Amino acid sequence: MKAAFVASATEQARQARDRLAARYGETSLDEADVIVALGGDGAMLDTLHRHMALDKPIYGMNCGSVGFLMNEYQEEDLPGRLERAQASVLHPLRMRAWRRGSAEPFTALAVNEVSLLRESRQAAKLRIFVDGAERLPELICDGALVSTPAGSTAYNFSAHGPILPIGAALLALTPISAFRPRRWRGAVLPERAEVVFEVLEVEKRPVSAVADMAEVRDVARVEIRSAQEVTLRLLFDDGHGLDERILREQFAP
Repeated sequence: MKAAFVASATEQARQARDRLAARYGETSLDEADVIVALGGDGAMLDTLHRHMALDKPIYGMNCGSVGFLMNEYQEEDLPGRLERAQASVLHPLRMRAWRRGSAEPFTALAVNEVSLLRESRQAAKLRIFVDGAERLPELICDGALVSTPAGSTAYNFSAHGPILPIGAALLALTPISAFRPRRWRGAVLPERAEVVFEVLEVEKRPVSAVADMAEVRDVARVEIRSAQEVTLRLLFDDGHGLDERILREQFAP
């Protein structure tokens, strides 16, 4: 398999990239069969976003910290590992966010989650619709998020949201530090559900919307749904796929 190597900005990742390219040779991104990403989970997300249009499978090797989306870094037998690797198929979320007073939406894709976050000391007030029906007239909180299964072990899990199996065709809707309703813990939704947030008291209680690394501030309305037309393929070493990692995470001490 012809590989193109990309690396994060860290010295460790750049040096690893140079060693692998010298050892195995490399080709351009356009001509490659697979993209090998070196770094941590941030580098993987960046690679997915930058090269989404190429429709190439991406194999990550961890040269960062967490590395949940990455394989173990080893320089030996890379061609064999790529040939034996298993693919996990992901569909990102598509966010459309309207800023206060704007008629044109800001659009972005999120592999992990779309988050709404308060911008000031004032708690956010959000109204939530699912598939056009009002489900929560007022949520007072620090924010809320909608997560894919791939992102359910990240920010969603830190906010006490559920971990979703990778093939479950579900989304997690999770509040962040909810004050009212005090006992609301979120919801698990079908993958094709459309979630709409309306920001209440937008001038007094400003809110930003973040799709992975893309942020827009002072939003009044945010629409989120799964982008089923966009397919991402992550490669993992045999026996260490994303479904197995998510399962292990649920039993971690």
